[in-house]
Amino acid sequence: MTEPVTDTRRLVAYMDSGCTPRDAWRIGTEHEKFAYCLETLRPLPYEGPRGIRAVLEGLRAFGWELVFEGENPIALKADGEGSVTLEPGGQLELSGAQLETIHQTCTEVNTHLKQVKNVAADLGIAFIGLGYNPKFPVAEIPWMPKGRYGIMRRYMPTRGGLGLDMMVNTCTIQVNLDFDSEATMRRMFRVSLALQPVATALFANSPFAGGRPSGHLSYRSHIWTDVDPDRCGMLPFVFEDGFGFERYVEHMLDVPMYFVHRDGRYVDAAGQSFRDFLAGRLPALAGERPTIRDWEDHLTVAFPEVRLKRYLEMRGADGGPWDRICALPALWVGLLYDSVALDEAEQMVRGWTLDEMAALRAEVPRSGLATPFRDRTVKDLAGDMLKIAHDGLRRRGRLDVVGLNETHFLNDLFNIADSGFTAADELLCAYERRWDGSVDPVFLEHAY
Repeated sequence: MTEPVTDTRRLVAYMDSGCTPRDAWRIGTEHEKFAYCLETLRPLPYEGPRGIRAVLEGLRAFGWELVFEGENPIALKADGEGSVTLEPGGQLELSGAQLETIHQTCTEVNTHLKQVKNVAADLGIAFIGLGYNPKFPVAEIPWMPKGRYGIMRRYMPTRGGLGLDMMVNTCTIQVNLDFDSEATMRRMFRVSLALQPVATALFANSPFAGGRPSGHLSYRSHIWTDVDPDRCGMLPFVFEDGFGFERYVEHMLDVPMYFVHRDGRYVDAAGQSFRDFLAGRLPALAGERPTIRDWEDHLTVAFPEVRLKRYLEMRGADGGPWDRICALPALWVGLLYDSVALDEAEQMVRGWTLDEMAALRAEVPRSGLATPFRDRTVKDLAGDMLKIAHDGLRRRGRLDVVGLNETHFLNDLFNIADSGFTAADELLCAYERRWDGSVDPVFLEHAY
């Protein structure tokens, strides 16, 4: 990890080292949630009796160990249990352990819910799963004291208009999945990238901004279109002949850096080149060359719809209701971890053009399942996608203690696809009817 890297071959080898035998494939689920004061509905500051620091310290009662940056606790860890981390605006994230089944994921998620609700009850706070903060603008969101966020906060407004919104006002659900070879990675990457807008439509749950309807069903997804063109988007090169680890490394070498972590502090390298770093010419650290740990850090500063590390990350879903968190891993495991399902999903997207996929990505945040596609709609695509995933989970045959397989985790998504009525549509109806044009009730009716 500490040996200097001087050429791209080691970077490609690092990516290749993620290849994992199929029988060792695991599922890593991450979800973010907003924390807020029940009396004021405002997001929590870092310090204070109802602050994020108090939340982290409260969770120690459940066996978590504090992780510090300087004198500030900024995360929690526990052996074999994943981690709890902070997003820039105080969003609390569970980065789950690597698990074998969705049943285990569900147990993990529910255990975490019990823990945070226990802490919340003592502090007079609550948590909610939405894709975007429905009420408060960026200027009113407290920032967390993490060095990397200070660097990003300064740099992002130079690259797009909504980068700070992304940092402090969005929440997502994400699943991380394995592959056994470069060829399998390529197939999974292409299928998941093509279908990511369909997942965005199914999970749309952020229709409000600034206390009123935003005009989008997934305002979170829309925000990503104006964050930074250097590091976001649909990655057309993934669909080119010859795509593999080397091509992704070349792409990442052209993604500008944010920082380098040295001796417990973050060195500002925003906008500088990792290629120059390889050559020992990085202005921020003249004469130094990167380590593999620096490369790992750099891989985290790209934000495409699907991200490659030593595994694949599905990044298209809004944060949502607690009982829907496990639906996201169920969807992608069903599609990608069963060989027949992967074949069928490939067939489903075969022939889709780059322009068609780009159009889906652009329009889905606004119109969701009603988005037209050829002579059909995204609602139709979602039904097809769910059928493939359902059959894939059934063939996986991973049973819980009472003999149920993993297919039931898709039930809510089938209801959404069949009705065409997403969580965002539900919120908009409530806003127009029983909430009398106010978003405040969402914090009470949809709290975890």
